[in-house]
Amino acid sequence: MSKGRILVAMSGGIDSSLAAVLLHEEGYEVIGMTMKTWDYQNSGGSKKETGCCSLDSINDARNIAVDLGFPHYIIDIREEFGDYVIDHFTNEYLSGRTPNPCVLCNTHIKWDALLRRADKLGCDHIATGHYANVREENGRFVVSKGLDDYKDQSYALWGISQESLSRTKFPLGKLKKSEIRDMATERGFHELVQKSESYEICFVPDNDYRGFLKRRVEGLEKEVDGGEFVLEDGSVVGTHEGYPFYTVGQRKGLGIALGYPVYVTEIQKDKNRVILGTFDELSRDGMYVNQLNLQKYSSIDNERKDTITKVRYNDTGTPAVIEQVGDTMKVFFGNGVSAIAPGQAAVFYEGEDVIGGGWISQSFHQASSN
Repeated sequence: MSKGRILVAMSGGIDSSLAAVLLHEEGYEVIGMTMKTWDYQNSGGSKKETGCCSLDSINDARNIAVDLGFPHYIIDIREEFGDYVIDHFTNEYLSGRTPNPCVLCNTHIKWDALLRRADKLGCDHIATGHYANVREENGRFVVSKGLDDYKDQSYALWGISQESLSRTKFPLGKLKKSEIRDMATERGFHELVQKSESYEICFVPDNDYRGFLKRRVEGLEKEVDGGEFVLEDGSVVGTHEGYPFYTVGQRKGLGIALGYPVYVTEIQKDKNRVILGTFDELSRDGMYVNQLNLQKYSSIDNERKDTITKVRYNDTGTPAVIEQVGDTMKVFFGNGVSAIAPGQAAVFYEGEDVIGGGWISQSFHQASSN
């Protein structure tokens, strides 16, 4: 007897494919859906089309559906993806910040697109191949870390609304990647096991975001070229290629030699300046986080809460105290954190659970925050 109809996002990779397979085996009436978000030829990059939007990946997803006998659809969301995610990506770099398009896509594009199609197809739930878990507790839907620490993707899911989480399932949350590979092998999906995984931004297939910006914004190179490299004490030590082409925490590719390692500590868009400093000068005591979305609690106003806070995807997390003031979260790190980049997502954890997250607007030193 069917457990109900469920729409599964299928990119053609091993994780989303096995998510669909496992739900099918559990007795759900599975409908597979692959989202076409971007045309690689439009990026102007040099790399051959690969990843979730390629024809090969779409065919791989369809083949799984055919093998198991459930429907599969392809939906074209290139227009909504491009207008929102790519414009945001470009505008953030032009504003001197470092965007995180994958989190933005999950939050504002993929879930909304899936749920709209789920309603049209009569599906109660949607599912993805993310390594994370979701549960209901005290009337709230809470995302928590996946069992596999190495593959945990809860950081990318902080922005999903309560309504969306109430209809979401993560079949891989209590499994490890090695188990997924074994399951695929046992079921004869050998091509999936051998398929390489891509960690690049989908619309920058050659992983050259600087080249992407130059191709997308006409005249950008000439407009920003020749800005100043400045040390923390104000000393000018050289010129750079333009502020959008640097990110906080960057050490390699600066094209400047001072006899000791230096890092980008700040980007000043209005002055076309890139501030450099030592590793110690890269550290900040705290940050402000805006555009919050809370999951575990509806609000933590007027309360300080101990957390583990991540400031980037591959961050292991740092003990921090958070304090919500209206629509802003003020975050204090007791021992400082390096390379806090405005534009990146900050995610707050309580144990394994995601309290919530938001976008980093500014970092600070303790003395200057009061």
